[in-house]
Amino acid sequence: MRRFLDALYRVAGWAAAIAIFMIFALVAIQVSARLLDVGLRLVGLQPLGIRVPSIAEICGFLLGAASFLALAHTLVTGGHIRVGVLVNRLGGGARHVVETLLGMAGAALSLYATVALARLTIRSWNFNDVSYGIVPVPLALPQGLMTVGLAVLTIALVDVTVQAWTRRVYIQSRTEA
Repeated sequence: MRRFLDALYRVAGWAAAIAIFMIFALVAIQVSARLLDVGLRLVGLQPLGIRVPSIAEICGFLLGAASFLALAHTLVTGGHIRVGVLVNRLGGGARHVVETLLGMAGAALSLYATVALARLTIRSWNFNDVSYGIVPVPLALPQGLMTVGLAVLTIALVDVTVQAWTRRVYIQSRTEA
């Protein structure tokens, strides 16, 4: 089970990285096309007029997907900023209880958000909602990726909470360690 969970977090992290790379690629294509047009104008030739339609909107959807898909991997690798002013000063037993309660609260909040976003995604799918740009992107696609990211975060929060309760293993942020 441990290997499956670690692989799940890693796959979600890689999916986030791919979404970020897709943003880079789209922007690079758009900028290169504009530079090519400027160069063609300078030598007196007709510009090609190559454009990526709805690039801002598509990049926004990819950024949302990347942000949500990266949440679980960032959590389990200690990348989230954590304010441990109180928790770090607690003794073993008190810290054990507080870490477990905070993990349970985080998992419950994440589960609630996952269910709410899943319902929104289903509604968008049923109503065939599309974006308002030149390219009508079905809104269920970015919403679905965000839902998957939140679901994996919920699993990670439950995993971290179980580890905190059973083995007293706590996630440290990189700035804390």
